[in-house]
Amino acid sequence: MKKENSKKSQEGIRLNKFIAHAGVCSRREADVHIQLGAVKVNNKIMTELGYKVKPKDVVHFDGQKLQAEKPAYVLLNKPKGFITTTRDEKGRRTVMDLVVNATKSRIVPVGRLDRPTTGLLLFTNDGDLAKKLTHPSIGVKKLYHVVLDKTVSGKHLQCIKTGITLDDGAIKADEISFVQGASKREVGIALHSGRNRIVRRIFEHLGYEVVSLDRVLFAGLTKKDLPRGHWRHLSQSEVKQLKML
Repeated sequence: MKKENSKKSQEGIRLNKFIAHAGVCSRREADVHIQLGAVKVNNKIMTELGYKVKPKDVVHFDGQKLQAEKPAYVLLNKPKGFITTTRDEKGRRTVMDLVVNATKSRIVPVGRLDRPTTGLLLFTNDGDLAKKLTHPSIGVKKLYHVVLDKTVSGKHLQCIKTGITLDDGAIKADEISFVQGASKREVGIALHSGRNRIVRRIFEHLGYEVVSLDRVLFAGLTKKDLPRGHWRHLSQSEVKQLKML
């Protein structure tokens, strides 16, 4: 097995896969950048899609040197007050500050949670998987625990279940119900939409203010044994499950 892996390493990996593993973008997007001349191998523009990167090759993408990285998958239970971005010009705290010691690989968040929202946020340098999990056609399931400023009427729950129309189009919940054992101000809502601030906008549209919003499930991943502000690496079985979606 070791000899076989060594042989593959010397043969190299396809350029688009190399770029995806460096966390830049998906393989399909990498093909476009290659064709546009944005990629150099050993200081020469490389437009050959099938080129295989050898161990001694030096690859630049838009002038930046890329390093082949081992795929990394990190799950964070995000606390309040952190912005979902890789950098912030105003110097505010970002989610990258929370996972800085998770891996030496260049990971980025998959999707986003706004500053006051807490809960599950996945990071990876696997460009293909990141694109897949955020693509509307996949419809990754997300479950949120919502606390509102007042009691929610059963009529409004039914409206959200059957569908309402917001400024950017119609939306309906995959599932919605009161949280068992809690007050009628607490609701569990499952959606596959990735539209910006979608949960908050749904309830604001019906006259409610969201007091707190927590993502408790993302693509089958849960917060079990993951305290707020902490992170963990995904298991091989969890990564396999995500790739099978």
